[in-house]
Amino acid sequence: METFRLAQAGQVIRNGGVVAYPTEAVFGLGCDPLNPAAVYRLLEMKKRPVEKGLILIASRLEQLLPFVRFEGDWTEKVKNSWPGPHTWLLPAAAELPYWINGGRDTVACRVTAHPIANALCEHVGHALISTSANRTGQRPARSPLEVRLRCPGVDHIVCGKLGDLDQPTSIRDARSGVQLR
Repeated sequence: METFRLAQAGQVIRNGGVVAYPTEAVFGLGCDPLNPAAVYRLLEMKKRPVEKGLILIASRLEQLLPFVRFEGDWTEKVKNSWPGPHTWLLPAAAELPYWINGGRDTVACRVTAHPIANALCEHVGHALISTSANRTGQRPARSPLEVRLRCPGVDHIVCGKLGDLDQPTSIRDARSGVQLR
């Protein structure tokens, strides 16, 4: 059953759709980061300006390499924290599309240990946009029903158990160590 649900979600993502799925604390919305139409549709669902940037999640570090630059004394600290509930602001790759990071020189990334989010990235074969399932200013969805109510237009919901966190993962700047969320 799980493989079937992931196959369906993967097909929706490959076709340019937006999928909701459980993460470490809340349901997330995800899509193909290299499909600008999908990303802008997701941003419209959330009523989120593109300039705020988005998070990328992956099942393994290699899926993030096209999007980031791993260089500096901070790299081991970041690599050793993954997979896990740690989101890091990393130096963006030179040609990172504007719709992913809002034009900043950094991008927020996480190699997730959540079994469903991780399996979805693995099934699709690449990193995904991942942002909380809610409109800007609302509380993030913690159930499939809340996803439907807060994010009308989502194409597919992968049901499953949330992780053990009470709040979305913290975000730290990898270079300075400063916590941003």
